[in-house]
Amino acid sequence: MANHLSESLPERTFQYQSSLPALPVPTLEMSLSKYLDSVRPFASDEEFKATFDMVKKFEQGVGKDLHQKLQQRAKTKRNWLEEWWLDTAYLEIRTPSQLNVNFGGPAPYLEHCWPPAEGTSLHRASIITWHSLEYWNMIRTERLPPQKAGKTALDMDQFRMLFCTCKVPGVKKDTIRNYFKTESEGPCPSHLVVLCRGRVFTFDALCDGQILTPPEILRQLSYVKERCEREPEGDGVSALTSEERTRWAKAREHLISIDPHNKTILETIQSSLFIISLDETKPYSSPENYTNMTLEALTGHPTIRWGDKSYNSIVFADGTFGSTCDHAPYDAMVLVSFCWYLDQQVKATEGKWKGSDVVRPIPPPEEQVFTVDEKIQSDIGHAKQQYLESTQDLQVVCYAFTAFGKVAIKERKLHPDTFVQLAMQLAYYRLHKKPGSCYETAMTRKFYHGRTETMRPCTKEAADWCAVMMDPASNGDVKRKAMLLAFNKHNKLMAEAQEGKGFDRHLLGLYLIAREEGLPTPELFMDPLYARSGGGGNFVLSSSLVGYTTVLGAVAPMVHHGYGFFYRIRDDRIVVSVSAWKSCRQTDAASLYNVFCSSLHEMLHLATTSQL
Repeated sequence: MANHLSESLPERTFQYQSSLPALPVPTLEMSLSKYLDSVRPFASDEEFKATFDMVKKFEQGVGKDLHQKLQQRAKTKRNWLEEWWLDTAYLEIRTPSQLNVNFGGPAPYLEHCWPPAEGTSLHRASIITWHSLEYWNMIRTERLPPQKAGKTALDMDQFRMLFCTCKVPGVKKDTIRNYFKTESEGPCPSHLVVLCRGRVFTFDALCDGQILTPPEILRQLSYVKERCEREPEGDGVSALTSEERTRWAKAREHLISIDPHNKTILETIQSSLFIISLDETKPYSSPENYTNMTLEALTGHPTIRWGDKSYNSIVFADGTFGSTCDHAPYDAMVLVSFCWYLDQQVKATEGKWKGSDVVRPIPPPEEQVFTVDEKIQSDIGHAKQQYLESTQDLQVVCYAFTAFGKVAIKERKLHPDTFVQLAMQLAYYRLHKKPGSCYETAMTRKFYHGRTETMRPCTKEAADWCAVMMDPASNGDVKRKAMLLAFNKHNKLMAEAQEGKGFDRHLLGLYLIAREEGLPTPELFMDPLYARSGGGGNFVLSSSLVGYTTVLGAVAPMVHHGYGFFYRIRDDRIVVSVSAWKSCRQTDAASLYNVFCSSLHEMLHLATTSQL
């Protein structure tokens, strides 16, 4: 009954947490059957027969035992996956996370009130910071309405991780430090950290318990900028956060050993609400071409980002904005909800502050100066170098396809997300002459502390349809029928994944049980088809619908020969960010985008003629 409280009381952000259902464990038979379906497009008949036999053997033997152990674990935990997922997907990974794991993206304000303009950045930053602090206060006082899918409450726990949260490197495994508290839980840190020209400043966002107004925030940001413009650059310690994780952990230990005050500064940064990055670049972008801003958000200067922080608000010198966020504590939908709120607020107020211009007597920002030695300076140099090399290898395009959008697709009674996914499949097939193993994010927030499940869009039906589309002998009727089969399969798998009936997280659970018990890795996970179909984080297309709002992000590809493919769908357009590694000769982000646009046109034509 907790989900049907009286309508008169406003719902509190976290009120449904205690009544959310536990994350289910799918049946072994269903998961293995789905797995076999998913490898089919990548296997010859002979290979598939071998994998089929291997899976059946697993199902009747070791898999059965592992599954029973997993069911036992699920009896004692409301979310059997949560700790495992955090560890294996994020905290145990040793590659630099700022580029490989973080997500970032452009803010959409340039589409209305705030086109790029010189001399506006700090004024605008003060307004956006104020709206951000209001959002923090809404979560802190539990006035942010809980999100729902229809009438079903969704887990809101990740919203606790947006502010006052930071990942801390460890030699073998990182940890997440979360300092956020709701008002009823106790005091919560209320300071902001500003990074500018390799220097670190901090100031309290509250004065006498009240959030600073935009004129007051402007005074603080102006103080930082003026000092940084007339004084030498700082040491840029934050560049260390872009380093390989174990190297950063050791450098951090050394930093603390030099001077205990360094630990205090680190703690100040970790516990801060979020980071404001004053970035001197001017990545000119437009509503049709967000490429420069997206690339800069993902690959900007490492001395003005704290890569481990859950939210870095990037203020570009041309009055545009972006963000980069650590992916470990939360998924992109949290940031999308937050940024969509900001965009709506800016639009509603025409980007202006209509309150008082009085600036209260508040202390200026304090600089936090690390004590560094030659070793740390050398570590910073090394971090910058490796970061520069890897960021220069990243290719990103971010364009708006404006021929049509959600309205035209829905008029043809097709699901917009599935439409885009199949167009991407076809584009990859056209470009690479083979099906592309693909990851699409499915949300499992209907369950307690649910995050995501993998939905694999490269189904046999999708691959068959791509082959039909490439066959000059196929007529429109055959193409349409094959397309509708692919649509139906995709919609079914996505709906099941969101109900906790995917199979990738289940297989991961079985793999981890074997590892924890000290058992040999089951044969299924060593099978070449396991990796070829995307298992073990080997998807060549890493994709996600960012939503139906104005907010878009981007990620680096999951594998060297792969692509990152994020998109948002509006009534009249589809905005897409595609990433690839330049050092891989087989992939090219711009080519994939161009062929994707042709695929969209072809599909709409097919869907239109089918209605005649």
